[in-house]
Amino acid sequence: MFKELTTALLALTVAGCSITQSVEPAELTNGSELCIIENTDVRAGFLHEFESVLTSKDIPYRIINQRAVPESCEWTSTYVAYWKWDLALYMSYAEIKVFHRGSLDGVAEYDSSRGGVNLSKFIDSEPKIRELIDKLMQIKSASIFFSRFG
Repeated sequence: MFKELTTALLALTVAGCSITQSVEPAELTNGSELCIIENTDVRAGFLHEFESVLTSKDIPYRIINQRAVPESCEWTSTYVAYWKWDLALYMSYAEIKVFHRGSLDGVAEYDSSRGGVNLSKFIDSEPKIRELIDKLMQIKSASIFFSRFG
């Protein structure tokens, strides 16, 4: 009886140790500038990876202060990320949101905060950040045909 109870409890514990990821892509118009609202509470490496992906995708961007978002910023992005310690430091949560004229247009979220004993939570954060942003940032190119005859 004790063995069965222990096995069942262990199975429930491991089953509850899930890591989730979801992405609802944002569709930036080709050539649009993205204003990234800097979050100084997040490690600098996060923003560095964010900038690196945007550069590789040829998406123009600028870093702005959350207290002074210019009217000219049609597309804005916010981000949060948290790291935890459990035998090693790891990124437990990341969320990136993209807004078009103040309305949410896309969001990417990675959550390993309920990872418990799941060793998959010990990832290298830079590739995960790149993956999230790459899937989030989709470019919508306006077709000349549709703009003239649409």
